[in-house]
This record gives sequence, C-alpha cells and structure tokens, in this order.
Amino acid sequence: MLTAESQVLMRHLALFAEKHLLFLGNVQDDFPVECQKYAQQVRVVSNYFDYVNKTRAKAEFSLEAQYQGEDWIIFYWGKNKQECQFQLLQILSQAKVGQRVLIVGENRGGVRSAEKFCAKWGTIAKIDSARRCSLYHFELDTVPEFSLAAWWQQYQLPMCNDLHIYALPGVFSASELDQGTALLLSTIDQTVQGKVLDVGCGAGVIGSYLKQHYPQIELVMTDIHAMAITSAKETLKQNQLEGKVIASDVFSAITDKFDLIISNPPFHAGIDTAYHAVEGLIREAKHHLNSGGELRIVANAFLPYPDLLDHYFGSHQVLAKTGKFKVYRVIK
Repeated sequence: MLTAESQVLMRHLALFAEKHLLFLGNVQDDFPVECQKYAQQVRVVSNYFDYVNKTRAKAEFSLEAQYQGEDWIIFYWGKNKQECQFQLLQILSQAKVGQRVLIVGENRGGVRSAEKFCAKWGTIAKIDSARRCSLYHFELDTVPEFSLAAWWQQYQLPMCNDLHIYALPGVFSASELDQGTALLLSTIDQTVQGKVLDVGCGAGVIGSYLKQHYPQIELVMTDIHAMAITSAKETLKQNQLEGKVIASDVFSAITDKFDLIISNPPFHAGIDTAYHAVEGLIREAKHHLNSGGELRIVANAFLPYPDLLDHYFGSHQVLAKTGKFKVYRVIK
C-alpha cells in the first residue's frame, strides 16, 4: 500500500520516463519499485535499517548518500525538520547547478518549511497538493557546502558530568537526557557484569553510562537509525569507551546471548507501531538471554507491557515509576 506522499507522486510518473532517479528521506513504501517500470534506473538511500530490510527496491542503508548525477532526486520530507535539512544539504552539496528535485511531504509534518530552506539555494514552487500533502519542484542554482561536524549536538549527563553525549539531528534525546532514560538509569544500583545489549540505543546514553561505570562489561548497542548509530559511535569515541554499535531491527542482526538486555524503546512511530516493536523485544528477549539473564526496560506507564512480560517470562517487577513512566525487570 502506498503512503499519501507516494499517491501524490503517482500523478507525475510521466516525469520519470527513461530517467535516473534517487529516492531519499522518509520513504516508507515500495513506490520506487513502481517507478522501475518507467525509469531507466532507480536508487534508494535510506537512514532506516528496517526499511532497507523490507523494501523490494534496490536500497542502501547509509547516513550519507553518494550523488551519481541522477536526473531527479525525490525527497520525502519527514517530521524532524533538522534531519530533513541535513539530508537535503548533504546531497545537494554534491550536485550540479540545474539539479532537479521533487520534495513531497505531509502538511502537518512540516513540509512547508522546505520552501524557506530551499529558497536559499535555488528556485522552489509547489506543483501539486492532495491527500493533505504538498509536492514541490526545486531546481538548484547555488551548490551549498556541507560539513558533518557542524551538525553535532553535545551535552553532559546530569548524574554523570564526565560523560558527554554526542548526537546528530533526528536522534532521540539529542539535546538533553529524557525523563524515561533518567528513571531507567536511576535503577542501576548493583554491579553489572558480563555481556550487555542496549536495544534502540539512540545516541548511546544507556550503554555508555553502563560502560563507564562498569568497564569490565562487553557492550553491544543497536539501532535502526543511521543517525543514531553514528551518534552512539561518536559518544563512545569521545568518552574513550569500548563497545560495538550495529544496525539491527530489534534482534534481526543479533545472534549472541546476553546477561543484560536493556532498553528505552522508541515510541515516536505511534502507539500501535511502538507496541508491536516492544512486543517483539519482549517476545524474543528470552532467546537472547543467558540463564539468569535480565531484561530491563522503561516504558510509558499506560501501555499494557506487564501482561506481555508475564506471558513470556511468568512474572515481572516494577523497579521504579512516575506518573508517566515505569521501569520493568524480568529474569530468565
């Protein structure tokens, strides 16, 4: 099923006849596959590992796309404005004057902000509007400069001033420690040993905190977002900590077993999607824990995770709670 953005693009398939296309941004469906019937070549570069794994299109998982002189760049605008600006500027810095770009996005997702941003580098105009989405045509007049270093944000953990967190745009808790992670870290009151897996690591806050306090642990951190993976690696590097950071959709790339699996699962994709992802985390955790191993997660208090934990582990403990969050613990 095509997203609303792709349904708008479907009305303009004639533009793509015998052309080379590059899809970027918040692509979530197989519209690029549909375009293969008309275009000469179709490439997709995505920041999201789960999308690359499920799409039937020729897709590459990467933080930075490599420009190959495509006739059209088709950019799907997402809800994080800074992340979109990062991605657009990164590809336009490699392009040539006259490069044509189609930018499509939901109106409520902020696609209108593309007008002001792109006007600095060329000519932009709305060419279609439907299904609460807008489609813009942009032509590059001035090639912008791009520097990855200029996009980093950095802060210190309130409870650990010598731990510096580094994050790129679009990464959860990029500018300050979120309340859920703070509550989760407050429950770490005994020695952590063995192999530790931080699932959905974001900028690497949880894993880096544990590695700094318990340097003997063997740390693995995972995420689906290229921005997060790069951020977690930078956080480890800047704090001179050792750990492995890999792309994985929950346990899709995990084969080892661990003594502790810890997570502040993301909820930004919507309640239904988030619940499905965390259900998978809870269901599969048992197969990735050593005997006596622990799963510890923080979650919105209103979500029905106790039932899931009891179903797959037999029982659970609540280690801490506020009006908004609860920290759950189960032992294999």
